[in-house]
Amino acid sequence: MSTTGASADPLAALGSLPGVAESVESVRKSVDRVYGHRIMRRRSNEITSEAALRASRGSAALSGADWALEEVRRRTDFGAGAEARVMGAALRLTAEAGQLLSIWRQSPLRVLARLHLVAAATDGDDVGRPRQAGEEADEPLIELPLPDAREVTGRLEGLADLIIAGTSAPALVTAAVVHGELLALRPFVSYNGLIARAAERIVLVGSGLDPKAVCPAEVGYAELGRASYLAALDGYVSGTPEGMAAWIEHCGKAVELGVRESTAVCEALQRGAA
Repeated sequence: MSTTGASADPLAALGSLPGVAESVESVRKSVDRVYGHRIMRRRSNEITSEAALRASRGSAALSGADWALEEVRRRTDFGAGAEARVMGAALRLTAEAGQLLSIWRQSPLRVLARLHLVAAATDGDDVGRPRQAGEEADEPLIELPLPDAREVTGRLEGLADLIIAGTSAPALVTAAVVHGELLALRPFVSYNGLIARAAERIVLVGSGLDPKAVCPAEVGYAELGRASYLAALDGYVSGTPEGMAAWIEHCGKAVELGVRESTAVCEALQRGAA
């Protein structure tokens, strides 16, 4: 992760990048609108459940399992075949993320390890810990150079220190940095993309921006497309102010598209209740 200069709160410094403040404000207004929907006041649990399913589908699509929503809803076996395992991992991570909110601010590395255990659902000795020297990351859809194990350890510790110390940065900025850093590092031997998006979800929910988890950014990333996602990630990895701002703005657009998805669900439920 790179920032625009030395600062006691480097995440907050990113909030002053050109275009970022506007993106933060646009996201906040969008989230406020869906939370103000009359259906949210009466049936928020249903919206949360549906958002979780759609988030899982969107995250899995970016990791190579682009299934129709109804297929995800219908299936019960997620162990047969590579795509099914990806989808199963995405569903488990979305469910697990909500259970880890209280731990994140005290021990983000513990949460990340838990997310990998949940995603992998195996007891291999390479599960639930960062990659070691000589180990590769199975993340074929991201073709960036892979940092070595020493760099991974150092940057993960730096990210954890920032989270534990706290920040005045907007939730969108913090979530985008967590997401981008995990994608850039690919710290585990598998499922890094799914874990990065689950960690972003934890930040957005735990920060209070989306406390009921009804704004699935994963839906937005899938809608914007893999090419756009990877181009924005290149900006993050560049560390330039323009690149960092472009990544944060991309994350903001994804949240707004997730809001639009849940708003449509609210409208459908309202029509059904009319």
